[in-house]
Amino acid sequence: MSQPETDRKTLYETTLEEIRQVYLTDDRPWVLGFSGGKDSTVALQLVWYALRGLKPSERRKHVYVISGDTKVETPVIIDFLSEALDLINSHAQQEGLPISAHKVVPSLEESFWVNLIGKGYPAPSSRFRWCTARMKISPANRFILERVAEHGEVVLLLGVRRQESATRAQVMSLRAIKDSLLSRHSTLPNAFVYTPIRDYSVDDVWAYLLQVPNPWGRDNNDLLALYRNSASGECPLVVDTSTPSCGSSRFGCWVCTVVTKDKAMEAMVDNGDEWLEPLLDLRDLLADTQDPKRKAEVRQHVRRNGATMIKDYGDTDDPFVRGPYKLEFCQEILRELLRAEQRTRELAPADQMVELISAEELREIRRIWRYERHDWHDTLPELYREETGLELHLPEDDQPSLDADDEALLGELALEHEVPLGLVKQLIDTERELQGLQRRSQIMDRIEAAFSQEWRSEADIAAEIAREEARA
Repeated sequence: MSQPETDRKTLYETTLEEIRQVYLTDDRPWVLGFSGGKDSTVALQLVWYALRGLKPSERRKHVYVISGDTKVETPVIIDFLSEALDLINSHAQQEGLPISAHKVVPSLEESFWVNLIGKGYPAPSSRFRWCTARMKISPANRFILERVAEHGEVVLLLGVRRQESATRAQVMSLRAIKDSLLSRHSTLPNAFVYTPIRDYSVDDVWAYLLQVPNPWGRDNNDLLALYRNSASGECPLVVDTSTPSCGSSRFGCWVCTVVTKDKAMEAMVDNGDEWLEPLLDLRDLLADTQDPKRKAEVRQHVRRNGATMIKDYGDTDDPFVRGPYKLEFCQEILRELLRAEQRTRELAPADQMVELISAEELREIRRIWRYERHDWHDTLPELYREETGLELHLPEDDQPSLDADDEALLGELALEHEVPLGLVKQLIDTERELQGLQRRSQIMDRIEAAFSQEWRSEADIAAEIAREEARA
C-alpha cells in the first residue's frame, strides 16, 4: 500500500537525520556499494544530502563509493555506470564533500574469459556458480580490506531493503548488533554494515528518485527509462554469499547462464538495441552446453585435478561426471566471442565503445593453453589473426619453443614405449614452467601429481566400466 506523501516526507527526513547521527558517531570511514540501480542510487543520494547538511568541520571521514565491473556487464549498463562515477567524483569535488567513486574489477586470473576459455570452467549454473565469488565478492572485499588495513575498521553501506525478500529480512535481523544501527559483516573482520533504506518500500524508492533532484547531475528519469527498457531490476553489489546474485529479472552480466533466459537483454533488444543481439546469441551458445546431452561432446572426462569421477548409477549413456571444457571447444568459444565483438561493433551506435575481451585476457588465455593445457600448436595467435585480421602483441618468451612437429615426434616415441603422450607433455611443461627458479622445491610434488593423474582415454575407461558391469 502506498504511503501518504506526508508520511513519506517524514520517512525521508528521519533517514537523513539517522545518517548524520551514524556518520558523527565515530571516525570509521564508509564504503558505499553503488550498482547504479534504484536502491543504491537512493542510498547515495540520501548520504549526499545528509553530508551536505553538516558543517564542513563535521565532514571528517571519507565516503568511498564502490561499483563492481565484472568486465562482462551489458555494455549499455556499464556505460551508464561509468558516466555516473565520473559525475559523482566531479560534483563531490566541486561541493567539497568527502566522497570519491571507485570501480572495482576482478583480477586477471579471476576474469570470466580467463576462467571459461582459458581454464575451461563450464558456463555457470545454479549448482556451480563459480563466477560470483571471483568476479563480484573478491574485488569488492579486496577494496574493503584495503580500507580496513588503512583505518582499522570500516562501515559498509548497502542499499538493501527488508521488503526485497523474506530471506533478506531474516539475514539482516540475524546479524544486527543489539542497540545499534549497525550489523556485523558475515565474513570480513573489522567491517560493519549499515542499511539506511532497510524499511523502504519500492514505492518509497521511486517516489524519492522522481521527486528529489539527483545531486551529482544525473536525471533519474533516465534511470527509470533504463528499467523500463530492460524490464529489469537492480543487480546489487555482491559482498558475501548471502547477497542474491542477479536473476532473470535483473540486468547484470550479459554472459549469465544461471537463468534460462536473459529477459533484461531480450527486452533491450526488443526496445531498439538490436546491436546487442550477437551477445545474446553467444550467451545462448554457452547456455546450450548445460544440456546433459551435450556435456560429453564439449567437456572432458577428466577433471581439472586430473582425476575422474564415475557416476554411481547405470541409467545413463555417459558414465562420467564431466570436467572442464575441452580445449577444442574453448577455441570454438573464442572464435565466436571475437566474431560477436566484431559484429557488435559494426551494429552499435557510433559513440558506443565495445570490448568484449581484452588483450591482457587473451595473452593470459594463451599462457594457460600452452603451459597448463599443453597446446604446443600455440593456436591462439593464429586464431586471433584469422578472426580479426590483426596481430596480437605477445610478450617475449625466453623459454625454448615446442611446436606441432615436436608433438608429433614425441607422440611416436610415446607410442613406441607405451607411455601416455599427455603425461610426457605435462612433465616437459612443468620443467619449462619451473626452469630458472632458484628454489625448485615444487618440482617433485608436481611430478608426483602428474603421475597420479588419469591418463587413459575416455574410450578405455568406458570399456573397463562396461566390462566390470558385465561381470557384476
